[in-house]
Amino acid sequence: MPALAWEDLSQFLRPDEFGAQISVARASGGTASFAAIFDDPFLDAQLGEYVLETSEPRLIGRAADMVGIARGDVATIDGRAYDVMTAPQGDGSGMATLRLASADGRA
Repeated sequence: MPALAWEDLSQFLRPDEFGAQISVARASGGTASFAAIFDDPFLDAQLGEYVLETSEPRLIGRAADMVGIARGDVATIDGRAYDVMTAPQGDGSGMATLRLASADGRA
């Protein structure tokens, strides 16, 4: 049975749709390039009297495209560098989330 059109996850990640073209420089050498959705939601956290206002950048893409990406790699999105903070976190559907932090320290 052929795959249904909605099963092709790359359709959601196309740069002319929701996605962006991502380049990842691996700390171990080499690069990876793939399409993913970049999300940078605002984060407002409070612990007692301390308040933190920042963002929580992340990539959502195909897990197969993110194999081998690890903490210490650097992702470039629209000319801006982000440090990779975690290995890809798969969700069981073929997609994964990659948590990032701004490489220049800006929120």
